[in-house]
Amino acid sequence: MRKLFGTDGIRAVAGEAPLDRRTVWAVGVALATTLKAAGKPVRVVMGMDTRESGPWIAAVLAAGLREGGAVVESAGVITTPAIAFLARKHGFSAGVVISASHNPWRDNGIKVFGGDGFKLPDAVEMGIEEEIEKQVSGFRDQVLGEPELPEVNEAFRAEYVRFLLEAVPGVSLDNRTVVIDCANGAASTVAVQVFEALQGTVEVTHASPNGRNINEGCGALHPEVVAGEVKKLGASMGFTFDGDADRALFADEHGNVVNGDAVMLACARDLQARGGLAGDLVVATTMSNMGLEAAFKRSGIRMLRAPVGDKYVLEEMNKSGASLGGEQSGHILFPAKATTGDGLLTALLVLDVVHRSGKTLGELIADLKNFPQVILNVKVREKKPLDSLPVVMALIAAAEEELKDSGRVVIRYSGTEALARVMIEAESEEAMTRHAQAIAGAIRAELGV
Repeated sequence: MRKLFGTDGIRAVAGEAPLDRRTVWAVGVALATTLKAAGKPVRVVMGMDTRESGPWIAAVLAAGLREGGAVVESAGVITTPAIAFLARKHGFSAGVVISASHNPWRDNGIKVFGGDGFKLPDAVEMGIEEEIEKQVSGFRDQVLGEPELPEVNEAFRAEYVRFLLEAVPGVSLDNRTVVIDCANGAASTVAVQVFEALQGTVEVTHASPNGRNINEGCGALHPEVVAGEVKKLGASMGFTFDGDADRALFADEHGNVVNGDAVMLACARDLQARGGLAGDLVVATTMSNMGLEAAFKRSGIRMLRAPVGDKYVLEEMNKSGASLGGEQSGHILFPAKATTGDGLLTALLVLDVVHRSGKTLGELIADLKNFPQVILNVKVREKKPLDSLPVVMALIAAAEEELKDSGRVVIRYSGTEALARVMIEAESEEAMTRHAQAIAGAIRAELGV
């Protein structure tokens, strides 16, 4: 079992273990030591989102990397997928991002990409964890002193903007008005440059980060905000990103929220029409709605389900040869274009589908009819195996038995937060709500904080 790495890197309250100075330094040394085993000079590119803890964590991590023998370069405040792109393009040994994505500002995290631009496999992360344990005992705060941030290479940001625009040639706003919500996060540094080049009117919101307002009442956690702006301004479309901009959600021309399921449907049909949907197959996750599966079937498209986490979606895509995959939360994977989920790239590709089709986003997904779905998040003090909780397991079994032909039950722990997620879909909203509340209540009674 991994102790530090979750489904998307290491994440915790900044300043508390495992994001205290000692452990952050040890992560840097361990990563450099692991990379050095390949026998080549170790070069690491680093970026961060807009949290106030980002600079000190980056400085301590860079000190650890240098202690382990690595050369560190910085892209400053930039999106997570930009670091994946830069690591691959420039032949870095690894790319590191200081970000907690959609979490509150007090949290932060460390995400690592290999030199190929892909997230590290679980086995490699476990090896790094073992090395971290060895290095922690060698930390001496007085030896570290006050580490300095590496100097920012401003050219990296321009390169990433250029990559995005070249990845979707011919994309245009067609003189439309769009609203962009940057979540006061990493997208704030690049989104304007990307979309203002596309022949239309761009209304940018939540692009004034102050270190503490990232994701606060905005961004992909609150897609209803950009949807409301679209409706208020009579805009054609809205895009909203999470804190590190590796995912995107949308609003259509009517001010309706459009999630990752709908995006996958529109993009899959477009790829299929152009002969680019390998095997007429899309990889989604256990959280994607049964309505998406039904819509795919009507178009002759198969849907496979992977565990939650874009790295696991990508693993399934590699096994099956799929050319499109993603999550309901807005992580969409286009392996022909990029190695990881990229909210800005996804927005450009959706805009391109709209541009070439001559239809609105709402028209492209009009036949998607979702089953009623509820997701309840329960804060937990520990993540005990569910099968060790008899009352919870009995309630899950009862729900599965009642809904076996008309719904789904998915109970899992979050890989990035101390939460249990209870997701139920059903044709009957009454049954859905009843079972979800019963299961969530039982988990709260056993493990709640």
